[in-house]
Amino acid sequence: MPEPRLLVFVCNFCSYGGADKAGGLRLDYPAGARLVRVMCSGRVDPQLVLHGFRAGADGVLILGCHPGDCHFKEGNHHAARRAALLATLLGQFGIEPERFAIDWVSAGEGERLQRVVTEMYDRLATMPRLQLARQRPAPMAQPEPGPRPGSVRP
Repeated sequence: MPEPRLLVFVCNFCSYGGADKAGGLRLDYPAGARLVRVMCSGRVDPQLVLHGFRAGADGVLILGCHPGDCHFKEGNHHAARRAALLATLLGQFGIEPERFAIDWVSAGEGERLQRVVTEMYDRLATMPRLQLARQRPAPMAQPEPGPRPGSVRP
């Protein structure tokens, strides 16, 4: 069975520091987890999460500053609200809500980052690989050739 692919968005000021701390402590987390640094968890647009799934991720995790500790004041609150809405919409795209999560990790919490990423990865490992249709939708039928709008008919 192939390894799951986990896309992890980490905020620059806290969660990325937690990843750095985990590396400094030589804590392992799954090799199938790919960390992407963003300036703030509040900047992770739902379309970016959906793009991650379409690009082949089996799960997406957003890690941000603890509530009240955001360097951009309310970015993590925006992220939490977006995540709650996104979690309810994922089913419409054929994605189980368990494949998406948001959590909070500060710069000094290397052990916590390792635990959160590993738990999410282990959850994905018990699920079948995500099979989204990667085909582009069929092109729309072309209208019958005729005069262009604004053109004069002979």
